[in-house]
Amino acid sequence: MITLQHWLVLSGMVFTLGLCGVMMRRNVILVLMSIEIMLNAANLALVAFNKHLVAAPGTPVPADGQVLVFFTIAVAAAEVAVALVIAMLLFRRLDTVNVDDVANLRW
Repeated sequence: MITLQHWLVLSGMVFTLGLCGVMMRRNVILVLMSIEIMLNAANLALVAFNKHLVAAPGTPVPADGQVLVFFTIAVAAAEVAVALVIAMLLFRRLDTVNVDDVANLRW
């Protein structure tokens, strides 16, 4: 049987994969994809906690985890929309989407 610990270990591994992608990548689009992977790991943990939530006998388990996942997905969609516009403007101005070149925009 798959327990809560199995789901949390999987969520931690996926989060670590996304964190490594954010730290190692220099392309803005790949960094955004890694952030999305990290958000999906958090969503997996929320759903796992909700699945293993123990309710009183005879009452249904509340769907609080699924509601939080819904809001997380909505925030992630808004974040991606804004970040893609910023990446597009960055490419239009500098002809690159390299994260290191963003420091040049200050001057």
